[in-house]
Amino acid sequence: MKPLKLVTWNIHKGIGGADRRYDFGRIFGVIEQLDPDLVCLQEVAVDLPVAKHHDQPKLLADYFPALHPFFHQTVHWKRGGYGNLILSRWPFLEKHWMSLQYGRRKMRGALLAKVDAPGGALNLVNWHLGLAEGERHWQVKHFLGHETWRAAHDTPTVIAGDFNDWRNTLGKGLLAPRSFHQASAPPAHFRSFPAVMPTLSIDKVFHTPGIKVERIHAVKTKLTRQASDHLPVEVELARTGA
Repeated sequence: MKPLKLVTWNIHKGIGGADRRYDFGRIFGVIEQLDPDLVCLQEVAVDLPVAKHHDQPKLLADYFPALHPFFHQTVHWKRGGYGNLILSRWPFLEKHWMSLQYGRRKMRGALLAKVDAPGGALNLVNWHLGLAEGERHWQVKHFLGHETWRAAHDTPTVIAGDFNDWRNTLGKGLLAPRSFHQASAPPAHFRSFPAVMPTLSIDKVFHTPGIKVERIHAVKTKLTRQASDHLPVEVELARTGA
């Protein structure tokens, strides 16, 4: 069976990392070139002045009509905001959003979707974690203890997104004991931020048994370096019998 292709990418609201110019056509172009089956995007904007008040989830859904969208606006400002978006070539069997807000810090959240993929259903988690290490550890613990995750965790699962985990402490400390394997390891091989000259591996992919990663890499092209301040990470994965 053909591997499934997943892309995770913080699109920075469509604002270029080097030229600081808003050009959503570059986001379309990268996704079109990669032609993924599953997409996890972070910082997808709605009605922000800096992004020409575009409804980016709708723009993406209209541009890629073969992909099913699941969006939740996490951050709400006086005018507009942004959130996380999953696009899937296959229908969703279930869709959930979980708050990961820590105290009075900026609202964060996780999308959890069960995808009716070839070879069997899989869970896909798309999140964008906080900037402080203690906040991130609380967020992962909160997710793993959440009743929605406890009800879904028997299905093979992929977690992808912007972990902001520049010291790489979440894997061994919290996720590995719950049977998550880090596909984007060792971190030095998956530097994705800043896009122009990547030094940090903060866009990560983890998975549970039942999923095999056949190939994974940060996508380094002229267009990906221009389109956002993060590079996309592309993964080819397959379901196994485990």
